[in-house]
Amino acid sequence: MADEFIKGLAILTVSGTVWFTVAAWYRTDGFGGTQLIAPRPDEDLGTYGEALLVIGDIALYFALIGAITFWVLVPAFREGRRAWDERQRAE
Repeated sequence: MADEFIKGLAILTVSGTVWFTVAAWYRTDGFGGTQLIAPRPDEDLGTYGEALLVIGDIALYFALIGAITFWVLVPAFREGRRAWDERQRAE
């Protein structure tokens, strides 16, 4: 179980850092304004700016889905499989 926890934590940390960095660069209006969740900038960002915004969105979803997968789904699947095996042996 510790292995799954570390994998989920690593995914959350690395992907969260990527999202945080991209959001700080492109989705922060100012120090006193909306930070990290402001709408996309109106000006033309160019190819690299648009690519970074897409990478930031992907990193956010990967962080959330990856952590949920390794912290909830994988342990639940293993427990379900273990209970299924014990039930089959009992019959």
